[in-house]
Amino acid sequence: MSHSTLSNHPFVTVRDLLRYAVSHFNAAKLFFGHGSANAVDEAAYLILHTLHLPLDNLELYLEAKLLPTEIAAVINVIERRTNDRVPAAYITNQAWLGTYEFYVDERVIVPRSFIAELIPSHFSPWVTDPDDVTDILELCTGSGCLPIMLADAFPNAHVHTADISADALAVAKRNVDTYQLQDRITLHQSDLYTIVPNKKYQLIISNPPYVNSASMGKLPPEYLHEPQIALGGGTDGMDLVRTIIAGAKERLTPDGILMVEIGNERAYAEAAFPELEFTWVSTSAGDDMVFLLTADQLP
Repeated sequence: MSHSTLSNHPFVTVRDLLRYAVSHFNAAKLFFGHGSANAVDEAAYLILHTLHLPLDNLELYLEAKLLPTEIAAVINVIERRTNDRVPAAYITNQAWLGTYEFYVDERVIVPRSFIAELIPSHFSPWVTDPDDVTDILELCTGSGCLPIMLADAFPNAHVHTADISADALAVAKRNVDTYQLQDRITLHQSDLYTIVPNKKYQLIISNPPYVNSASMGKLPPEYLHEPQIALGGGTDGMDLVRTIIAGAKERLTPDGILMVEIGNERAYAEAAFPELEFTWVSTSAGDDMVFLLTADQLP
């Protein structure tokens, strides 16, 4: 939007900008899969964040009159979200999983995980006593969101976590430092198991790249801003999952469990591992997103 358009705009209040943003987002048919569920929520979030206002108090500020510089800043964000299709989390450098806030930028995918929903209940009923868990391995850590939540939920556990990307680990380190969990989380630059400590873990947890090739070609533009290495899982989406399953048994305690998120790829997972009896764990998106295997079920 040119400067002359800005100076002639009719916007005065937060409500004016909210209406403009929602219209703009809907007209552009934006995709909302990185935090907000719809154009109204996304617009409210971006406007309040840009104006440094509390995110949970939109009603209080709807009639607030804005300075020209504030209006220009908000319009700039609306344009960036609409024209460049940048996920909101990259514009604000923040994302949430549950009640946890994380720093994010384009070195990592925007945190989103159904496993995160299962951590506060300590993977009950599969884990009987959270205090007994001392060693957790988390693969494909990205922003470090899951290890931070795991360290919180399992107070006696040390979490070893691996990612192949040095860029992702730099973001993860920033988040681990923010939560002051440096003593309880060890970050490894490792291609899955390659250089993680050779020990027995009670839990191996992973939300790996699992999008199959055909689906990768149809992803909305928003996803193209994310590191593609963190999304693509090969022809059937199961390339990394095969390695994770193959190496899990020798690294799990006899009563240990492996939990892997595979999104919409349940059919591909069952086709790739017909001999395995997956337990499909219920999440807010249904029973097809996360599977669990016990150590004695593993090959």
